[in-house]
Amino acid sequence: MEKTLNRIHPVSDPEATYFLQVSWEKNLGTGFGLLLSDCQCAWTGKVSEADISREAADIEMDREKYVEELRKALIAGEESAGKYNFVIS
Repeated sequence: MEKTLNRIHPVSDPEATYFLQVSWEKNLGTGFGLLLSDCQCAWTGKVSEADISREAADIEMDREKYVEELRKALIAGEESAGKYNFVIS
């Protein structure tokens, strides 16, 4: 299993610091797990392969392109800094 951990500062609260861990088996396209923490609380979730396909279809984006955008937003870290915004709600 592969994992990444990134520090994020959501646009909804730029002074706050959160940590986002993403874990996956083969690649993001086969599904992944998320753990989000503000160092006081933690939230977890899972995204299935079917969820990814459904979301890509909903926004009319090629599935592989969608998976690549997920990779950039969730695991690329410094490489994508400033290109993606996070909103915590």
